[in-house]
Amino acid sequence: MAGEVVLLDFWPSMFGMRVRIALAEKGIEYEYKEEDLRNKSPLLLEMNPIHKKIPVLIHNGKPVCESLIIVQYIDEVWKDKSPLLPTDPYQRAHARFWADFVDKKVYEVSRKVWATKGEEKEAGKKEFFEIFKILEGELGDKPYFGGETFGFVDLSLIPFYPWFYAIETFGEFNMEAEYPKIVAWAKRCLQVESVAKTLPDQKKVYEFVGQMRKRFGLE
Repeated sequence: MAGEVVLLDFWPSMFGMRVRIALAEKGIEYEYKEEDLRNKSPLLLEMNPIHKKIPVLIHNGKPVCESLIIVQYIDEVWKDKSPLLPTDPYQRAHARFWADFVDKKVYEVSRKVWATKGEEKEAGKKEFFEIFKILEGELGDKPYFGGETFGFVDLSLIPFYPWFYAIETFGEFNMEAEYPKIVAWAKRCLQVESVAKTLPDQKKVYEFVGQMRKRFGLE
């Protein structure tokens, strides 16, 4: 079920990276359209009129929105190669729970660390530490969140890795010192070809975040 596949995205978006990794895992050819989020294209507004956000996957003219929903759609449509979710119903539910946890928690607390200052930033750091302590506990001694192979939860969290350098620099802490298991897991994920060729350089993201901070009046 190939057909025409188009991705509306923005290069530093961790949500877009999820979709790019999933497409790469499945070996799907697609047209990439970079969006200017300060001047959104008519196509984006037409394809995602409710949220007006990237990423949007357009498959044979039909839009699919929200990154985790898109990844699950990709897994269901192109099911013959590299399954992203487990086949066992309980394990699938477990993976969805933790991907949802990442979705609801990690972006917001990360943003508090790099996009605020003073007491708000310190509160954000405390929350960030709590979230990553929980994630380290769930990872445990497993190579990946789902066990022995790269899967749905890994794909949900690994796009935050390019942001780690900016988060720890502006947050004034060291990710590897605080969360060695998470950093070791991230480096393991970087051995996966689809991840390695998708994630942007941490310094490039750091420069982007620095520009955002200036726009927010933090610099």
